[in-house]
Amino acid sequence: MEAQEARTAAEPETSTGSVPPSVDTAIQTPSEAATTDATLELRAKRDQVSGELQEIARTMQVSGEKAAELEKSIEALSKTTDSLKTALIDSAKRRKDIEKQISEGEKRLASIGVREDAIRKSFRERRSVLAEVLAALQRMGRNPPPALLVSPEDALGSVRTAILLGAVVPGIRHETEKLADDLKELIVLRDSGKQEMDGLVTAMASRQEEERRMDLLIAENDRLARTNSLQLQAERKQSEALAERASTMEALIRSLENEITSVRQAAELAKAEEAKRDQMSEEQKARTREIARSELPDKNRIAPAYPFSELKQKLELPVAGETLRQFGDPDGTGHQAQGVVIASQPGSLVTAPADAWVVFAGNFRSYGQMIILNTGDGYHMVLSGMDRISTSQGKFVLSGEPLATMGEKRVASATGLALETDRPTLYIELRKDGKPVDSRPWWVGGDSGKAQNDS
Repeated sequence: MEAQEARTAAEPETSTGSVPPSVDTAIQTPSEAATTDATLELRAKRDQVSGELQEIARTMQVSGEKAAELEKSIEALSKTTDSLKTALIDSAKRRKDIEKQISEGEKRLASIGVREDAIRKSFRERRSVLAEVLAALQRMGRNPPPALLVSPEDALGSVRTAILLGAVVPGIRHETEKLADDLKELIVLRDSGKQEMDGLVTAMASRQEEERRMDLLIAENDRLARTNSLQLQAERKQSEALAERASTMEALIRSLENEITSVRQAAELAKAEEAKRDQMSEEQKARTREIARSELPDKNRIAPAYPFSELKQKLELPVAGETLRQFGDPDGTGHQAQGVVIASQPGSLVTAPADAWVVFAGNFRSYGQMIILNTGDGYHMVLSGMDRISTSQGKFVLSGEPLATMGEKRVASATGLALETDRPTLYIELRKDGKPVDSRPWWVGGDSGKAQNDS
């Protein structure tokens, strides 16, 4: 049975199971080029896994019974801005936790696939040796050496056979043991891959339910805020015209904060908050920080709960996924990247990393769909690469509040050049007084220390 499975494994084949085939990236070499190839192969494998999951997701839908249950839960909410914002942020947190779980599962599934393909590749490379080993084992099984006690006249044949086996058997034993170990590992990997896939399918079903809940919450929130819809429409058209005329990000932000009423008011409020803090003594600042830490921030607040400059190593990334490019890395055009690029799953949720005013929400040149957040203290955060934006210009958003969703594939843009993935990518750029700075010190688990160009 093992010999038959080994022959099957040694033949070239295309896997049709849960883990698509690829080449070995589990074995690392000292060469930097080999390390880069291993990373690219793992990403390619993960893209294939993501594609399979996407196909599965298309066939899944929330049951009518579950949808009715979700609608009832939304109806039961007290329809106030406070309660809706709380429900939205809680829903966004659950959805992002599920998306992180799916992202980690994809990574594990890709690693399993890479290792499985490495074993198959090893079988193919050792095909001739394995064939000889299997043939020798079969011959030995059919023609065992004679027993001297039974046939003493075959003593010379027995001695010759013993000499031959003494020379050959150690090599056969080594290859046989290696073959058996590889076959056992292949079986374990297949079982692990199936378990991972089952877990991912369950997680995707949970995500779909959370997506439905969030859509209902956003619709209800929009209905409450419809009183100023005419003013918002007028400002949106005005901001689109400014975006068409602006040649740089800095020029766009400056023109928006000068000419759009809601954005100008937000900028003035941000400056007023900063001025108020500047006038406080160190003792008052320390007391304010202590109160902020000990009490839950008011969901109806219209200004950030914490100064942005004090939030280093405290912010969650806006989307769950894998970091492909960091600030300062080559950007594919011969320059250094001005921001971070995160590869996410299709349809992933994008949330506000901190309390902020929405300066811009729309399309801007090669950035595509873009959101600019004024986080206070002279900082602006730019997010681009999304497919659908669910916030509006001039709005004050809370940390963790949903802003947008990613598309099915990577959006072609100047911020996503030379990326080895087809997955949707979110570009994050942090600016201080109009200049791009390294955002890593702000993210949970990120580098500590002062951001470059920070003043």
